[in-house]
Amino acid sequence: MKGNMGNMMKQMQQMQKKMMKAQEELLVMEFEASAGGGVVTVKADGSRNITDVSIQEEVVDPDDVEMLEDLVLAAVNDVMKQIEDKTEATMGKFTKGMNMPGMF
Repeated sequence: MKGNMGNMMKQMQQMQKKMMKAQEELLVMEFEASAGGGVVTVKADGSRNITDVSIQEEVVDPDDVEMLEDLVLAAVNDVMKQIEDKTEATMGKFTKGMNMPGMF
């Protein structure tokens, strides 16, 4: 029984190291989303920090600021969803089958 517990602890430590490495890799990944056929582009890192916003000049219309706001909002929401999906897919493989409330 004691040897089995030692093996289980060793496996848990290995899994924890893999999880930490995967988490670190996620944080430095770059994500990009665009809206309006590419006239607005937003980039973010895995920490959910917006790192760049690019707006093509032809979409800037002082008489229709609301459209530009909608395009920026759509691109930001899309890039955040990409980060969420990638994080869930990456970290989910470590927690699949575990029943540990409060872990993630």
